Amino acid sequence: MRAYRRADGLYDIEGRVEDSKPIPFLAPLAKVEKPAGQHIHDIWVRLVIDDHFLIHDVAASSDATPFGVCKEAPSTLAKLKGERIGAGWSKIVRGHLKGAAGCTHMMELLGPMATAAYQALWPVTRTRPDPVDANGRPLKVDSCYAYASHTQVIQQMWPQHYTGPDKV
Repeated sequence: MRAYRRADGLYDIEGRVEDSKPIPFLAPLAKVEKPAGQHIHDIWVRLVIDDHFLIHDVAASSDATPFGVCKEAPSTLAKLKGERIGAGWSKIVRGHLKGAAGCTHMMELLGPMATAAYQALWPVTRTRPDPVDANGRPLKVDSCYAYASHTQVIQQMWPQHYTGPDKV
C-alpha cells in the first residue's frame, strides 16, 4: 500500500498484489509452464480520492494473471467512482464487485487500501470533529476491538459512552 498527495490536492491510494511459486507452475488451460519465481499475479489498483474520502477516479491493471481474460477485470472498478471510503466500505465493495462482477484479488486489495487512505490522510483529518450518530455517540464507539465501549480507550476518550466494569 502506498499513498501520495497530488499537486491538484487529491490523493492517490495505491495497492498491489504480486505472487509467484517457488516451483514451475502450469495454470489451468495454459500450454506453457511459468518458471519458478515468475509472477502468477501482478495486480495493482489506484484510487484517486479527496480529503473527504470521495473517489474521483480509479485505475487498475492486471499485468500478470493466470488467465488472459483476467486482464479485462480492471474496468469493473469504475463502478467505485463517486463512492466514499468510510462506514460500510466493505459492503459497498462487495455490492459492486462480488463474484463474477469483479476480480477477487482487486476486491481484496480495496480493504487495506481504505486503511491506507485513513492513515495517509490522518494529518489532514485529525483536527475534524469525530462523526457522531443521531444520539451524539461517536461512530468510532464499537467500530473495532480497541474502540469497544468497554475498553479503556473509550473510558478515556468518551467516558459518557463507557460501559466497562468500573463504570462510574
